[in-house]
Amino acid sequence: MKLPIYQVDAFTAKLYGGNPAAIVPLTEWLPAPVMQKIAVENNLSETAFFVPEGDIFELRWFTPEYEIDLCGHATLATAHILFTELGYQKDTIHFNTQKAGTLTVSKKDDLYTLDFPSRPANITDAPKGLLDALDGSTPIELLKSRDYMLVYETETDVIALKPDFSALAKLDIMGIIATAKGDHSDFVSRFFIPSAGINEDPVTGSAHCNLIPYWAQKLGKTTLHALQLSARRGELWCELKGDRVLMSGSAVTYLKGEIYI
Repeated sequence: MKLPIYQVDAFTAKLYGGNPAAIVPLTEWLPAPVMQKIAVENNLSETAFFVPEGDIFELRWFTPEYEIDLCGHATLATAHILFTELGYQKDTIHFNTQKAGTLTVSKKDDLYTLDFPSRPANITDAPKGLLDALDGSTPIELLKSRDYMLVYETETDVIALKPDFSALAKLDIMGIIATAKGDHSDFVSRFFIPSAGINEDPVTGSAHCNLIPYWAQKLGKTTLHALQLSARRGELWCELKGDRVLMSGSAVTYLKGEIYI
C-alpha cells in the first residue's frame, strides 16, 4: 500500500524553523499500531493522520512513543496541507478529535488561527527530582494541568535551563513547560517532553493552552505575543476568549512524497 506524506514546518514563515510535523492523509483509519510505527519511522515530535468525514476531518496525532491527546503544531500543519495541497476551499476547517473535542483552523492570507480549549493550570508541588533535573534557578511558581508549568523570574532564567533529559524521562510526568515574562514579547517558554521521545519540542501549541490563560491573567490583557525559545524558535500571536484560546502562526511545506506500508 502507498500513502501520501507531507512534512511541514509550523509556527514559522521560514524553512528549517518552527516545529516540523508529518501529515498522512487517509481514506480510512489504519490500525493504531501501524500509525505508531509510521510515527517512529518519521521520528518527528508528531505525525498527524486524518480521515475526511463529510466536511469535517477526524484527526489523530502520534509521537514516537505514543498517541497524544492534543497537538497544536501538527494541527496547524495538517490545515496548511489541506489548504495548500489538497484543495480545501472554505475559510475554516473543523477537526474532530477523540480527547480534545472539536478544533478549528481558519486561514487569512498566510496566517492560520487555531481555536483550542483553554487549560488553566493550578498551583501544585514539584514531584521529587523535577527541579534537580532542570538544573536552573528556582521557579517563582509551579503549576499543573496536563503538564507541569514552571514560572521563572526572567527570560534569561528560562534560556539558562540545562535539563537532564535522562532524569526527566524517569519521572512519572508528561511534559514540562518553563516560562517567564518576555524581554521582547509578552511571554516566552520552552517545553520538554522526554517521556514522548522528544527532549525539547521546538514550538508547542498544546502548552500554550496553559500559558495563554496564565499570562492573560498576570498581564491583564487577552491579546498576547509569545516566543518559544528552542533552537528552531517559534512565534505565536495569541488570544484568550473565555474558555478557548486562539493561536495564530504561519507554516511552510518542506516535503511531499509517498510511503509504503
